[in-house]
Amino acid sequence: MLFPLSLTLPKWAHELMLLIFLLVQELAHSLWHWVRSPLGFSPAAVCAKMRCVQRVENVAEVGVESSILDLPELALECVLEKLPQLLCAAWQPLLDSSSSDRPAATNPSPIDSIMFWYLALESGKLWFPAQVYNRENGHVGFVLSCYDAQLSYDRQTDTFYARYPPHGRKPVKMEEGIEWSRIRASPVDTSPHDLHVSDCLNDLRPGDHFEIQWRKSKEFPYGWWYGVVGHLESCDEREHHCCCHKDDTIILEFKQYAPGSKWRKKDISRKSHREKGEETDGFYGGIRKLQRKDEISIWKRFWPCEVLE
Repeated sequence: MLFPLSLTLPKWAHELMLLIFLLVQELAHSLWHWVRSPLGFSPAAVCAKMRCVQRVENVAEVGVESSILDLPELALECVLEKLPQLLCAAWQPLLDSSSSDRPAATNPSPIDSIMFWYLALESGKLWFPAQVYNRENGHVGFVLSCYDAQLSYDRQTDTFYARYPPHGRKPVKMEEGIEWSRIRASPVDTSPHDLHVSDCLNDLRPGDHFEIQWRKSKEFPYGWWYGVVGHLESCDEREHHCCCHKDDTIILEFKQYAPGSKWRKKDISRKSHREKGEETDGFYGGIRKLQRKDEISIWKRFWPCEVLE
């Protein structure tokens, strides 16, 4: 989860979060491999890691634009200490350009590329992969879903632009004004065009929360949709008498839809599930069980005010 930034925080705090965010991407050796957890970085979390900084005084004056480079040198060093040796070089050119009275770095090498990507990210020139909850400003057709996109940061509004891949013959879709709370790193390495391997089917039982791939057509990329495992019709739903977890059929419930809606329930095979569906109702793909409460709470935060048809 990426927490919304407080409006009272100075501009450098926003920029520092972006820098840390990008450094983690570099550690994964690819912009595609974001942090494995959906949790993002908040200014509070960054400050907690910088225990060596006892005090930061007036980093930005009222009416004066400030930058991450205005941080005390000790704070910048703390950021650098978190990087591996292979990523710690060429800091000198950046420091020389930002402040003539800073001491020159003695061992130029890894950080040059890091700062290049950071500046590209901050300026909005860099597009990076992520996933967006409730795409297209919460369009009713995408409620409680999460789709892959290319994102670009807008420093002026502290939000993001999203560029969604084309759906079949449909052109690329654009969206602006996406808040931090609506984006996450992909929790899996699976491409949106590939079927995710469902390794949790034997563990699923009524009440479990899950995400499932779904796409309207085989020409389209998958999106991830939130649901809860339900009971078989033959089950009386009493906890100590329920045997649904032993049956080959798994009932997937999407309770954001009204009872009787064709989107409310879907059954799949526990033993032989692959992609299932047709062009009319779309195709259901791989499933991942949600293990952590924070993942579940994020989905619930996007719960619609009205039941969908």
